[in-house]
Amino acid sequence: MNIWLVMLILGLITFVTRFSFIALLDRVRMPKFFQKALRFVPIAVLTAIIVPSLSYYNNALSLSPNNPRLLAGIIATLVAFKTRSVLWTIFVGMAIFWVLRIWL
Repeated sequence: MNIWLVMLILGLITFVTRFSFIALLDRVRMPKFFQKALRFVPIAVLTAIIVPSLSYYNNALSLSPNNPRLLAGIIATLVAFKTRSVLWTIFVGMAIFWVLRIWL
């Protein structure tokens, strides 16, 4: 089968499944508890992505001060709470990570 045809069909399937939720939201009313629970989905997903990458170092669980990723992540989190700025959080977190990676 032609690769372009496969890509087109899979793209249409992806579009239809995602668009169906957007189209149905105008017609269907979700319960309040479900709407409140949906607000926490991005936080849960980001936590599930970020925590393993910070806590594993050299292919092993490392919660020690010798883990530059964990230390930079903690400092970046503090900067995020203090400044509420994504750019400052990324800048400080990466700078601290690079310094700690060289130093440790």
